Amino acid sequence: QVQLVESGGGLVQTGGSLRLSCRASGTISNFSTMRWYRQAPGNLRQFVAVITDDGTTGYADSVKGRFTISKDNTENTMYLQMNNLKPEDTAVYYCHAQRLSTTNPLNTWGQGTQVIVSS
Repeated sequence: QVQLVESGGGLVQTGGSLRLSCRASGTISNFSTMRWYRQAPGNLRQFVAVITDDGTTGYADSVKGRFTISKDNTENTMYLQMNNLKPEDTAVYYCHAQRLSTTNPLNTWGQGTQVIVSS
């Protein structure tokens, strides 16, 4: 079973930047999609960004223009560059990987990394 490990969270002031990483224990080149989600206290987990196997990206409206998702297949790592951070971005950020395969499907989550944006 592939494992995902997030890193890069921390405490930052409003307007600051962070880069989150999600490293897989195996190759990510055959993942159909990789996504970032976040969950603030008392809230449901919400979608942040997605990147497909061909590099197509998509974003939640709340982060569009501020966050950038990318991946490096050679490093088996997905990234989330977060700029112009706001207090409402405070949450635990989770990465998710999916492989749409009838013979070797995958649907797995990382353990999360905390992001705190102070006002």
